[in-house]
Amino acid sequence: MSAPTTPQRRVALVTLGCARNEVDSEELAGRLAAGGWEVTTDGEKADVVMVNTCGFVASAKQESIDTLLAASDTGAKVVAAGCMAERYGNQLGDALPEASVLSFDDYPDISDKLESLLRGEEHEAHVPRDRRSLLPLTPVKRQNSGVVIPGHAVVDDATPAHLRQTLRRRLEGGPVASLKLASGCDRRCSFCAIPSFRGAFVSRTPDELLAEAEWLATQGVRELVLVSENSSSYGKDLGDPRLLEKLLPQLAAITGIVRVRASYLQPAEMRPSLTEAIATTPGVAPYFDLSFQHSAEPVLRRMRRFGSTDRFLELMASIRELSPEAGARTNVIVGFPGETRADVAELERFLTGARLDAVGVFSYSDEDGTEAATLSGKVRQDTINRRYAKISELVEELTAQRAEDRIGTTIEVLVDRISDGAERDASGRPVREVESRAAHQAPEVDGSTTLVGGIADQVRPGDLVRATVTACGGVDLVAEPVEVIDPASRP
Repeated sequence: MSAPTTPQRRVALVTLGCARNEVDSEELAGRLAAGGWEVTTDGEKADVVMVNTCGFVASAKQESIDTLLAASDTGAKVVAAGCMAERYGNQLGDALPEASVLSFDDYPDISDKLESLLRGEEHEAHVPRDRRSLLPLTPVKRQNSGVVIPGHAVVDDATPAHLRQTLRRRLEGGPVASLKLASGCDRRCSFCAIPSFRGAFVSRTPDELLAEAEWLATQGVRELVLVSENSSSYGKDLGDPRLLEKLLPQLAAITGIVRVRASYLQPAEMRPSLTEAIATTPGVAPYFDLSFQHSAEPVLRRMRRFGSTDRFLELMASIRELSPEAGARTNVIVGFPGETRADVAELERFLTGARLDAVGVFSYSDEDGTEAATLSGKVRQDTINRRYAKISELVEELTAQRAEDRIGTTIEVLVDRISDGAERDASGRPVREVESRAAHQAPEVDGSTTLVGGIADQVRPGDLVRATVTACGGVDLVAEPVEVIDPASRP
């Protein structure tokens, strides 16, 4: 008589926040699958629901709390991981007894940790600490420090990277995946708390990145989105601050990869060689995700940032000289302490001259543990609201005009997904909707391109297609596909 088998445990991973969190969740999924867990993104019938939380701003924190509370209604064991859990630790545990709160330091033993929670064992949440203090002050001394850094896990560092098992499991399909260049940040922006709970800046080595990128290509990935808190700093702790421009063509040369996209770039760190590499390297999207935040010098100085309207416009001019159709996006904050009407006018001057494809507008609010929360000159909330509405309206007009300027141009798009639309053809069948993205459109944040007519009924997800832009609506484009340049592998 055979011994009874232990039923497989089921864990649902719910990811909130940015693409960096998505990579961390897929590392956790890899660890859990290796530990014998059935990993899913669906909380139904799960033994454990683990929420990879976001702790960036108030709205993100509230979404994390709401998601944890909703998970507790399922009857599963609820676990809070990720940024908000790391940032608040036992404070979150005391305020939300429905969830067990884990630290990044728990990730290497995550399977055993969840097993112990299922057995009813008590878990004491960690006391929050500044994770920058865990690493040497000098960047080049941070490698191999032994500090747990999410998304940087290595199964066996004695084995060459290209021969190691990739400790990652994809949670979502599709032809696009994020690849984490680095974690943490050494900048001291006065409005941002991320370095305190994400830690100091640490790069992953090129061999690790190339090995993981090759693995992603075998999983059907066609576009790599390079993510970090600050991608333009990549390599500084490895002794080569120009390492990113060397890595880009290597990633683009991987079989199956048709597009590499760099994100999270700092304007003050955009050296000419990096600008040229992104704008001109075959297979690399001429796309510039630049964190301007503002353009008025007095505001930037209080933010502990560098630049000015004229310097930023010069940067944009240098990009467009190399690649006239290059895409560019940014985020801006209005209502920062001390911001004046003249500062807002300066921001308007920059936005009008920069011709950006997408702009995220945020209204300032005090954030726990930041220098900005202690600054004088707070702007009244009703004034912040007016400025937010004004800049948002301007941005909507400017980005729509930028999209309109692309009508009649030829673009290369990657087909993301195909679905049955609400409309029906003459025979009553649903009209096929083909959603894709051009080089200037990053996933989730920059709009998309709908393919209509031409060979739209022949393309498949993952195809790289040449198309002609025929119309636009806001930042979204409509285009007629002309030719499949590089088809995805067919099952």
